[in-house]
Amino acid sequence: MSRVGKRAIDIPETVSVSFQDKILTVKGKHGTLEQSIHDILNIEIINKKIIITRNEETDKAKEFHGLIRALVNNMVIGVTNKFSKSLIAEGVGYKFQIDKKTLILSVGFTHPIQFEIPSDLEIKLESPTKILITGINKEKVGFLAAKIRSVRPPEPYKGKGLLYDGEIVRRKAGKTGK
Repeated sequence: MSRVGKRAIDIPETVSVSFQDKILTVKGKHGTLEQSIHDILNIEIINKKIIITRNEETDKAKEFHGLIRALVNNMVIGVTNKFSKSLIAEGVGYKFQIDKKTLILSVGFTHPIQFEIPSDLEIKLESPTKILITGINKEKVGFLAAKIRSVRPPEPYKGKGLLYDGEIVRRKAGKTGK
């Protein structure tokens, strides 16, 4: 039995939820998100709560039950208070720049790396070595942060690279001289 899927999702006062034609729509003060729901699940909206139930007891239905509940909960949280990820550039000369809708990374390569900023996400430059990625879709925020981090992941010898805020890099001992 899915422990995650059984829990009801509370709907805040500022959020409106509708479920029609197997598409769940969540509207809030920051925007609108939609999610298609598989036929093996059923969604009911009762007393400002979203309840997700299964139509059948197969393994696939049990897997989708917890997954869809978590996705719907993230939708409700996202349209209420946006999700955010922070990245830090650690290293000599490593920095971030924003030029209109382009993020420019200087991370030790011979050329700067450029990322197009999606229209539904915001990137704020907190300092030349720190950026904050915000948006209502948790998956897109995390994916963009991971994509940027993959340009220069932190290395274990000097700790240089692009790190998530609060990430701790396990350091290794270098070579010892004779």
